[in-house]
Amino acid sequence: MTQENLGKPRDIGIKRVIKATGYSIQGLKAAFKHEVAVRQEFALLIAAIILTTWLDVSMLERITLLAVVVLVLIVELMNSAVEAVVDRVGVEHHELSGRAKDIGSAAVLVALIFAGFTWLYIVGSHYWW
Repeated sequence: MTQENLGKPRDIGIKRVIKATGYSIQGLKAAFKHEVAVRQEFALLIAAIILTTWLDVSMLERITLLAVVVLVLIVELMNSAVEAVVDRVGVEHHELSGRAKDIGSAAVLVALIFAGFTWLYIVGSHYWW
């Protein structure tokens, strides 16, 4: 038990779930407010939802197309969290801080490439090949 938990009653059950949901919503609001990339990828998700309703693909393919875009948004949220912590620690350049930010950015790039490949493969196999 950590020092700050000593003597504090811990929430359990539904009360804990409700509080955790509230914290998650606060996080989504903060990311949307402060991170341009999160807003862009959310717009990409909305566009993907609209586009997949028009595509003549199976339900599993539709879910896959949306899932890879959601994955990009998830990775971007994690990258934004890493960047916020690194920036909180200090603004001076440090090799490890730069590495952490670069690795987070690389994770977003890998997710975007995976999403692009998935969309190209599924849509391409239905309409171009």
